[in-house]
Amino acid sequence: MDAERKNYYEVLEIEPNANPQQIENAYIRSRNAYSGDSVALYSLMTKDECDSILGQIEEAYSVLGFPEKRREYDRLRGFNQSGLKTPNKMEKIHTVHSIEDRQKDEIQYENFGSNLIEAKVSKLTAQKKFGLEYEENNEMEGKIRDCNDYSGVFLKSVREYKNVTIERMAEMTRISKTHITAIENEDVSKLPADVYVRGYVYQYAKVLKLDPDRVATSYLLHFKKLKSQK
Repeated sequence: MDAERKNYYEVLEIEPNANPQQIENAYIRSRNAYSGDSVALYSLMTKDECDSILGQIEEAYSVLGFPEKRREYDRLRGFNQSGLKTPNKMEKIHTVHSIEDRQKDEIQYENFGSNLIEAKVSKLTAQKKFGLEYEENNEMEGKIRDCNDYSGVFLKSVREYKNVTIERMAEMTRISKTHITAIENEDVSKLPADVYVRGYVYQYAKVLKLDPDRVATSYLLHFKKLKSQK
């Protein structure tokens, strides 16, 4: 989480109109997800990264967990007050939890701790698996933006530009390397029926963060022209 971009509500993954109980529950849930000795979590994030996130979680709760501080924070950040409710005396009484109640909540979330960590790990795994790391080139970005005819040659150039190997493309799309190569080489003889080709190109485009509908439709028109010439 980037403290520069994320506000306290985003840090705890709640809405600005969350009630005190929801804030406390989110705090416990978030804290449990990033603390402990999860081997799975630390295989994706370093301990320092987890500690940094925990620090942001504590900071967010130190403000949102207290009505006076929260109201001042909302006022300074310009949140829509219509979605917030100033607690009356009875509500304030209900937001004051005994030590026993707090311990019960923590035990409850500790019981679900492994599931929460697994969910966070799954999200991080997906981000790492489908994330693209490449240096942007304005000329190439312009070609991609203006392209109306996605040929196999152009798709290959985009894949290589975004540093995605054929092996990784096959892993992410579950499409065979043979079919991926045939799509790029426009080898009609090695590709299945049109409907399957469209599905393959759709998945190919998604991996490259392109508009999948636009790319698949464009390529299929190009593909049909090639078939008609055979």
